[in-house]
Amino acid sequence: MAKEHAVIPEKYWKAIKDCDKTYDDIFLYGVKTTGIFCRPSCRSRIPNIENVTIFHHAAQALAENFRPCKRCKPEGLSLPAEEWIKQIKEWIDLHYSQPITLHLLGDIFHGSPFHIQRIFKRVTGKSPTEYIQDIRLEKAIHMLETTEQSIADVGASAGFPSTPYFISLYKKKLGTTPAAYRKKTREDRKNEKD
Repeated sequence: MAKEHAVIPEKYWKAIKDCDKTYDDIFLYGVKTTGIFCRPSCRSRIPNIENVTIFHHAAQALAENFRPCKRCKPEGLSLPAEEWIKQIKEWIDLHYSQPITLHLLGDIFHGSPFHIQRIFKRVTGKSPTEYIQDIRLEKAIHMLETTEQSIADVGASAGFPSTPYFISLYKKKLGTTPAAYRKKTREDRKNEKD
């Protein structure tokens, strides 16, 4: 990851906030939380200033393991689709319990929601929504097996927007309800001990 850099000059921060094209040939900026670097004129979501690192050319950013933005293509560079989707999946894996939409992914990963949907499906065979559902179900199964949390709490902890949605998706994808799965798992464990 990037080493600590000096405080960002106010004129650079203003250029980032204003998406000022006149600074595109002067500096690039990287966002530590996403590992992506952009031109100042990039129309992506404005990052938190403490997550910004300034570079004077793309080679510096690449040397510090930052990847070029898919939206603004700094210095004509573009991140390969597979690597871009890998970054998105890694971010989802860490933030699965939060509300995640295609628009949010587009803001964070500098691409249109339609483009993310299309490329994600091409690379993974699943839509981002299906991937998020699968991760949440995997986390819920683990919690059902290892905790005493209520079904509602398991669903909420795994990121499902409501208990009825959690239960119906669980049943649709896994053929049983969360409560029935938990009961069967406990019975199987008890039988193994006997």
